[in-house]
Amino acid sequence: MGIPSKAPFHRQPGFPILILQAIVTAVIAVIFAVSGGWVAAYSALLGGLIALLANAYFAFKAFRYFGARSAKAIVQSIWSGAMGKWIITAVLFALTFVGVEPLEPMKLFIGYLLALLAAACAPLLMKVF
Repeated sequence: MGIPSKAPFHRQPGFPILILQAIVTAVIAVIFAVSGGWVAAYSALLGGLIALLANAYFAFKAFRYFGARSAKAIVQSIWSGAMGKWIITAVLFALTFVGVEPLEPMKLFIGYLLALLAAACAPLLMKVF
């Protein structure tokens, strides 16, 4: 078994990326609220939250262990985090499509993709700032 990390979740390396993702999600929801109405706003917000919750689960799993002796546990944890992330994403999309009416699917996917793009670009942006 690996050596567990003792750092709290908000001190983990992936946490600033989650914060940036949350900020982008909120900004997109406000932009859609102003330009497209409340349905567009909460559709985009739900899309961003789907990406954010899935990435939060992955970050929690990926940074559970540290050190060279924990290499096997780290790889297993990252693998299970990635699989869990995809399962959470699929389940949350299914629940959203079944349980939320009215919904604008295009705005939902725009919110999701922009939140993913924010997470992908976050390491580059954090080097600049």
